[in-house]
Amino acid sequence: MYDLTQPLSHLTPAWPTYEPLQIKFFKRLAPNGANGQLITTSNHVGTHLDGSLHFCTHGRDIASIPLTDLIGPGVVVDLSDIAEDYGIYTSKDITDRVEVREGDILLIHTGYVKYSWDQPEADEVRYMVKHPGPTREFSAWCKKMKIKWIGIDAGSADHPMNTKIRDWMPAQAKECDAYFRKKYNKSLEEMFPAEDYQLMHIDLFPHDIIHVENIGGQIREVLNKRLIIGCYPWRFVGGESSICRIVAFDEE
Repeated sequence: MYDLTQPLSHLTPAWPTYEPLQIKFFKRLAPNGANGQLITTSNHVGTHLDGSLHFCTHGRDIASIPLTDLIGPGVVVDLSDIAEDYGIYTSKDITDRVEVREGDILLIHTGYVKYSWDQPEADEVRYMVKHPGPTREFSAWCKKMKIKWIGIDAGSADHPMNTKIRDWMPAQAKECDAYFRKKYNKSLEEMFPAEDYQLMHIDLFPHDIIHVENIGGQIREVLNKRLIIGCYPWRFVGGESSICRIVAFDEE
């Protein structure tokens, strides 16, 4: 078994503007012999499953997702050799490295897990704001392949500059625009037009192709391997998303 889950504590950064985890003891062993805690948190802290209800009004809540959609065969692909700040990855980058089968679970290792809050090179801005991401070509491929769900070792399954982060971080948006113009001869607006906004959420969730963000833990031990992969969220009635645990098992 491999635990692909990021550690969770009050130090774990939530996705920008989301409520972080807050925890306190409301009772201790004395005088009644039991410890008890209260937590307040959003669903988007640490390793978490974005449910389709997160962006889709008619989407399923977390409790409605069958276990067969959460657990099954899949692959972990290592893209760290091409990953760079604001980079773009494509379906071909995936299939050049691993065999992806229809209905697979797909976990993507960009290498930006090394900037996670619990790592020696921790860099919250780089992890949340500068990690690589895909374009519409990739979301179309996910639908064609009927991918069960996607996991990413960074802050979002979408490119950060295809989210509200573009507006919140103007200096980094300007930096990304310059990068796109130099590498792809396209502006940031041309690369991610308004109709493509958060396409990994908005385009895929109506098809129940959802994703897990902030994968971590032992992911570097299973790169480019085929595994049985399980996502274990709360059985959360009405939940739009859920903190979860990701476990991978060797197929044999």
